[in-house]
Amino acid sequence: MNCCICASSLWDDETGRMICRPCERRIADNLKALSGPGGLYARLCLRIHPGSGNSTGPAVSGTRGAPIPANLQVLNLTANGGIVSALEAWVEDWASYGLAAVGAGGRLQHRIDWAAGTLWLNLPQASRRHPALDEFAREVWNIRKQCEALIDGDKPARKVPVQCSSAGCDGILRVSIDTPGETCRACGREYGHGEALQLTPVRTAA
Repeated sequence: MNCCICASSLWDDETGRMICRPCERRIADNLKALSGPGGLYARLCLRIHPGSGNSTGPAVSGTRGAPIPANLQVLNLTANGGIVSALEAWVEDWASYGLAAVGAGGRLQHRIDWAAGTLWLNLPQASRRHPALDEFAREVWNIRKQCEALIDGDKPARKVPVQCSSAGCDGILRVSIDTPGETCRACGREYGHGEALQLTPVRTAA
């Protein structure tokens, strides 16, 4: 049996699992990177209004004058309906499989911490039971990449190896969050921006 995320063969001691342990660790790392006072979500909130020291949620101007222009892409990700809603939707989905407990609401940072923490805590069980771990892994990875790209500003986004999805092709492409598109050198298949970001991350030799 193969891992449903990276397609690597599962080891004998991974029998009964749907994903390999390296992929599980990668998902856990991505979840942990998003939460906490020094996490990507908190740092992203600080980019809405430069100079704001409040990391508990998007800053709101308390003056009657013109507010400092916000980065709309950052605002969309940090506001209700952005990252927090995406993670909470997965918590609700996992709860339907008996794999998580839905949070009680609160401030956005608290909700992010609860959702990411709940998913991380229950990931070992989900690795054996949840039928859409590949979709979940891609979404969490894409969220992390978006956050890092916006926080880093002009720094080039890190490229990640992904598997070409053409039948029988072993080609590996390297994509980043800002890639306009990629072409597989092995089979020549072309991928647009959205298609490239949906390809499955793979392990490669160090």
